[in-house]
Amino acid sequence: MSGNKDSDGGWSKFLWNSEKMEFLGRTGMSWLKIFLFYVIFYGCLAGIFIGTILAMLLTLSNHKPTYQDRVAPPGLSHTPRSEKSEIAFKLSDETTYKKYIDSLDKFLQQYDDDLQNDGSKYEDCGASPQPYKDRENVESETEQRPACRFYRTWLGDCTGQSDPTYGFKEGKPCMIVKLNRIVNFRPRVPTGNESIPEALQKKVQPNVIPIHCKTKKEDDEGKIGAIKYFGLSQGFPLQYYPYYGKQLQPHYLQPLVAVQFTNVTLDQEIRIECKVFGENINYSEKDRYQGRFDVKITINS
Repeated sequence: MSGNKDSDGGWSKFLWNSEKMEFLGRTGMSWLKIFLFYVIFYGCLAGIFIGTILAMLLTLSNHKPTYQDRVAPPGLSHTPRSEKSEIAFKLSDETTYKKYIDSLDKFLQQYDDDLQNDGSKYEDCGASPQPYKDRENVESETEQRPACRFYRTWLGDCTGQSDPTYGFKEGKPCMIVKLNRIVNFRPRVPTGNESIPEALQKKVQPNVIPIHCKTKKEDDEGKIGAIKYFGLSQGFPLQYYPYYGKQLQPHYLQPLVAVQFTNVTLDQEIRIECKVFGENINYSEKDRYQGRFDVKITINS
């Protein structure tokens, strides 16, 4: 029992030693010095961290990435889009392609003609391909820049207006294709026909980035019929570039190309690849959406 008392007394004395006026083995002055040391120490660390962040922010632009040397050429994407890059539906069952219709409706809503009437946000850039549309240097912090109008009605049979099912009901599905946005990127038209498919060479025009779709396998070439392209000159016109970013050009509309497959063989899986062709647009085996994409289409009867 005496041991327990000694032990209890030892802990009690460690917590508060009335003789030496110590708490947890330290006097008040010792605790004050430790407290001040850690306040100064962590204050210096916080100051160094904040100073580093502020110094870094001074080197950043509000409108353009500081370093774009590792930015790849733009990706090519399409709507509707699925996780497995597959469009599969059954002609006799409307519910199987309703999700594709809803996706197209939602995406094209921003391109409705009546939403582009505000002259302070949108401007006419011509109904034919034109050179780049420059709107001052991207570094100059001025007011917001207008965007070129792109009318939904330019997408022909794939507007969803004359045919609300975008061709899905008749087994002639439409896809909407766009080049992804890169600030200040200027796609350049191809200078030669060496890399362009023969079927596309006669359609190449000035001031347009052309696009071409075909089957991945040559044996499937006769299984998709004619491919129709709709849009401004059936490609991506240069007057919609460069893009100035969300702050300077918040109402920017990317040019679109609608691709319609008019005679897909039923009950067969067909893989299709679409590519854009430009002098500074390359392709990568590591990224199948860099300048191209492939999609599997299966239409069941």
